[in-house]
Amino acid sequence: MAPAAYAGDMRFEHLGAQPRIHPDAVVAATAVVSGDVTIGAGCQVLHGAVLTAEGGPVTLGEHVIVMENALIRASASHPVHIGSHVLVGPMASISGATVEDEVFLATGTRVFNGARIGTHSEVRINAVVHLRTVLPPESVVPIGWVAVGDPAQMLPPDRHDEIWALQHDLDFPGYVFGLDRATPDLMVQLTERYGSSLARHAGDRRVDG
Repeated sequence: MAPAAYAGDMRFEHLGAQPRIHPDAVVAATAVVSGDVTIGAGCQVLHGAVLTAEGGPVTLGEHVIVMENALIRASASHPVHIGSHVLVGPMASISGATVEDEVFLATGTRVFNGARIGTHSEVRINAVVHLRTVLPPESVVPIGWVAVGDPAQMLPPDRHDEIWALQHDLDFPGYVFGLDRATPDLMVQLTERYGSSLARHAGDRRVDG
């Protein structure tokens, strides 16, 4: 794949991998694309968006729109795959998840590690698709609601006890950080371990398209 014409966007080599951007894609000058990121034909990545592959790949299909200040992040154990004709709204966040074709992720949505969103689904403003949650095709998560579990249950945020009952067994600290929730100094170990991983960005190198 030939590189897109360089327009001043911030591309970085991370862990020896450089972004691959289709020549028909457009990446805004203030967007950041770091590491093993593939952006397909017809994609639009707008100002302030961050696509970062921290040990695992980020792949965007064709005609994906990533709007202002959205964050798409992969890790070594949780890659990101976004299908074609997907809209990722402003300030949305996708971490280590799979989003199938023709999905709408509205402003402020949050999609967590190991989640899968089926084709033709909608995740509406400020809604959450939690860790390891599977949304079947044509699902709708209402404004501000939380989808959790496999199969997904959808609950309003005021039903916290029910959300937590489902969320607890999904084991966020174990699944994402490899730490037991009962660890007495959980946050000490989490921040030091995760910080060591993130410190690998010290060796990043800015590259031109």
